[in-house]
Amino acid sequence: MSDKFHAEIDRTKEQILSMGMLGEGMLKDAMEALRTSDLELAATVRERKKLLSDDTNKLEEEMYSLIALYQPVARDMRTIACSLRVISSSERIGRYGKDIANVVINTQAYPRFPRLVEGLSLPHMAELVLAMIHDSLEAYRTEEIALIANHSARDDVVDALRHTIFREGITYMMEDPRTISNCTSYLMVARYLERCGDHACKIAEKVHYMVTGEQIEIR
Repeated sequence: MSDKFHAEIDRTKEQILSMGMLGEGMLKDAMEALRTSDLELAATVRERKKLLSDDTNKLEEEMYSLIALYQPVARDMRTIACSLRVISSSERIGRYGKDIANVVINTQAYPRFPRLVEGLSLPHMAELVLAMIHDSLEAYRTEEIALIANHSARDDVVDALRHTIFREGITYMMEDPRTISNCTSYLMVARYLERCGDHACKIAEKVHYMVTGEQIEIR
């Protein structure tokens, strides 16, 4: 494959990484807004959604153009496939950040549940998920697959936390039906975080394929 192709794919990968960090940042800021009840921060997350969508469309188009122009094969085609997954998953992660920002704004008038949003439940889950996202993006940048070697075990911890938060939320709702609306929203936040962890795993799968040529499934 020509030097021009590799120069273009390297340039586009840098842009894709910037988009990945945009989606990661939206999720991180949304969770901070939830923890602190910061409406202004939540609003900035929602405002970034258009930039995220614009990046998705632009970068996907660039990837397809590279396929059409150079018809890459083998390792080069795997890089394209991985890059398209990073674009797609980064967009979804950012959208979940926007959804969490909406929760912050829409639940402002209702009672808070400090144990869920300020303690070791949702914030801890978010910390684990954000670390998985960061490591997946870093593995894409460096092609160092050791960064994603234990994603399956990390994802199991995230899944277990979601179940714990679900049980805790159900307990609140059974004790006081007036909490149902707010608790349901917080349970959705846990679901969004779990899905973001899944997207980190999807990126990791494609990075592993890009580097080794071996297809794996992270469960």
